[in-house]
Order: sequence, then structure tokens, then C-alpha cells
Amino acid sequence: MSLQAIVEERPRGGVHAGYLETLGLVERLHRLLLDVIKDEFERLGQIEINAVQALLLFNIGENEVSAGELKTRGYYQGSNVSYNLKKLVEMGYMHHERCEVDRRSVRVRLTAKGRNVREAVAALFRRHAEMLETRHVIGFAAGEDANAILRRLERFWTDQIRYIY
Repeated sequence: MSLQAIVEERPRGGVHAGYLETLGLVERLHRLLLDVIKDEFERLGQIEINAVQALLLFNIGENEVSAGELKTRGYYQGSNVSYNLKKLVEMGYMHHERCEVDRRSVRVRLTAKGRNVREAVAALFRRHAEMLETRHVIGFAAGEDANAILRRLERFWTDQIRYIY
């Protein structure tokens, strides 16, 4: 049964219902974010990479990281990180080289082409932030409150994973 079906099936009210609604919203928001990025790249005529790859490039930014760090730093949310890294290197969006200290590890960083994608995503996010503010959808204070709540939820989930055994 999908999370959406569980949320729709739940009785109204209570902490449990609110938590299930939050879970559904988080899941839908992530999918919608990917759709928003996909639509922007289609509008720009940039169909070579997908939304997951574009978001990965945005999150890496000017950093140089190992493949393992992509998940631990929160830059990548999916399960097929090696596939996306390989594709981004092949298409010229990222450089990769063996780490000098640990030859088993590969370090990656954006190329100029990758930085262009990152800037397109950043411009989209800036535009959306301004629209949210000017249209009074979400003001700065409300956004800060929402972020604080989501950070607490993130810490709670992290603790659940860390202290499971």
C-alpha cells in the first residue's frame, strides 16, 4: 500500500494523522521539485540530463567530493549514484580523478558545463523564492519556521537510524 493510500485511509485528527500527512507531503514535495526542474530544463531546451542529475550538480556546487560523500553530505537522495556520476562524467558535466590519499576513492567536481547547469538551477530557485515572497505565498519568517520544523524532523529520523540497534 502506498503512503498516499495510507494517508487517505487514516482517520482524521490526532498526532498519528498529522505525522502521516507530513510524510505524504515530504514525499510529494520531493517528486514535485524534480518535476519543476525537469520542466525548466525542457523550457531551456536542455534535455541531455535529467532532473536528478541537475539537482546533484546544483548540490555539489564548487565542492570536490568523493562518491561516498555525496550521500553522507545530503547531495544525493537516490540509490543509483554511481550510474548518475558515470553519465555526468561521460557527458562532460563533471571531472573525476582518483584520490591521492586513497587510490580506491574517486573525487568529482563540476566542469564549466556542469557549473552552467548549476547556475540554471540556482536561477530557477532564486526566481521561485522571489515569487513566493512577492505573491505572499510564503514569507521569510514562515519559511524559517518551516525549515526549523523540517530540521527537527531530520534530526529525529537520523537519530532513529543511528540508534536502531
